[in-house]
Amino acid sequence: MATTTRTRTANTALTTAEKAFGLLTCEPAPLVFDARPVPGLPDTTMPLDELRKLLMFERYDSDTTDELWRQLAHHAREWGPAWVVGAIGVALPALTHLAVKISRGYARHADDVDSEVLAGFLQSLRSADLAPPRLWLRLCWAAWRAGTAVIKTHDGEELPLDLPTGSRSPTMPYGHPDLLLGRAAAAGLITAEAAELISATRFGDALIEQLAAEKGVTGPALRMRRRRAERIVADAVTRGDLSGPIPSSGRCEGSRHQTATPVGT
Repeated sequence: MATTTRTRTANTALTTAEKAFGLLTCEPAPLVFDARPVPGLPDTTMPLDELRKLLMFERYDSDTTDELWRQLAHHAREWGPAWVVGAIGVALPALTHLAVKISRGYARHADDVDSEVLAGFLQSLRSADLAPPRLWLRLCWAAWRAGTAVIKTHDGEELPLDLPTGSRSPTMPYGHPDLLLGRAAAAGLITAEAAELISATRFGDALIEQLAAEKGVTGPALRMRRRRAERIVADAVTRGDLSGPIPSSGRCEGSRHQTATPVGT
């Protein structure tokens, strides 16, 4: 595995986008965004670099964020290349954070990760349905999926030397993880809310920080809640509690090893 130090060349896709954004927002004629139609933002117009600073240092609810990105995505689709660069520039702090996180431990693939993160975001910016909620979350998730695909692809280039031959059936229980979570909730080991939290953040397109903001709790608190639920499910799988039929009482035999209150309440 490569070292954990991220080394970036001077001209990755993201650094090039940052330079283009700088030219787009410099005086005497910076590209200006009209924030007045977006509830929650200042009732004024502002250069895009000022908008980016505002988003970096202020917290806004999901409704404001969604409407802001609907406006930016619409401008990028309808008003030409300058607004494509502008929208990407506003997103660059988040995209750079995602790229650094993905390529940690894979420094030699950092440039490729930058390119794919940007490409994934741009594709979603151009094609995502703007009507449903969590638009910003969906844009970021598209960037994340594209970036992580680089690492997964390179990880599969060489097979490990001790790879066993033949095929083996998976150990029960197997199938979609949501089935396990549903069984754990039906057995009373975890709450339905905890099952949905694990499913949405581990296998869906939700970011835990966004869900935490919507629930009015901190990200670390929600992560701890998820971690507790995941441990209970993992222990139940190890014991085989989720492999057989769930008793009609609604709690499996292994639930006697847990506390009386399901995790997630």
